[in-house]
Amino acid sequence: MAVLGFWWLAAQHYGPAILPDPLVVGGDLIMLFTTPDLLWHIGASTLRVLLSVAIAIILGGGLAILARAVPVLEEVILGRVLVFLNSFPSVGWAILAVIWFQVSNFSVIFVQVVILIPFCLINIAEGLAQLDREIVEMAQSFTRNPARVFFKITLPLMMPFLVAALRVSYGIAWKVALVSELFGADSGLGYLMIQAETVANAPRVFSTSFAVVLLFTLGDKLAIEPLARRFAANRGSLS
Repeated sequence: MAVLGFWWLAAQHYGPAILPDPLVVGGDLIMLFTTPDLLWHIGASTLRVLLSVAIAIILGGGLAILARAVPVLEEVILGRVLVFLNSFPSVGWAILAVIWFQVSNFSVIFVQVVILIPFCLINIAEGLAQLDREIVEMAQSFTRNPARVFFKITLPLMMPFLVAALRVSYGIAWKVALVSELFGADSGLGYLMIQAETVANAPRVFSTSFAVVLLFTLGDKLAIEPLARRFAANRGSLS
């Protein structure tokens, strides 16, 4: 309440063009989630984020497994590909995506995926490095079916690291979503933000930003945290 009070006082001093009243921003935030046309933009951003996170985990996990399974590729993947993807600027990817793929859903998802892959790759590679080899070898002594060992032993042991990759990627994806949609989308919260900027609609800029915070918090509390608790318990039972 103290923060809101300070915000309200500052808004009276600076004016709505610079710092809008928190009540106005709150009303616009409610409008985002209750007006069908605006809610559609929230749905578009949410779908892109979920798809991007899923694709990034699959690709990052695949690269981590490849580096682990083929030692000669470890330096290439972890020492070259990872460094390149981790250091390439986000804005650069956003601009290139528009040049390569024009304004489209694919360009937005492409930007998000290439930015998220390093975070997934790092977490999953760390999980593979910390696997309890004795448990895996014991499982292999009971069955020669590698798929059975993977799904019954390796994957459960890896789940805390996969959930960590999911949590980090989900948070970063929402930040990246606005940047990628600013450049290469005709829908989504980033699109609403660039529209607001062109007409100096400060309340809409604030409300779209708070919508991202709200969406991230809901996803983290309702989905990711329960997964983290569940698989942390499963890992303890396997240890």
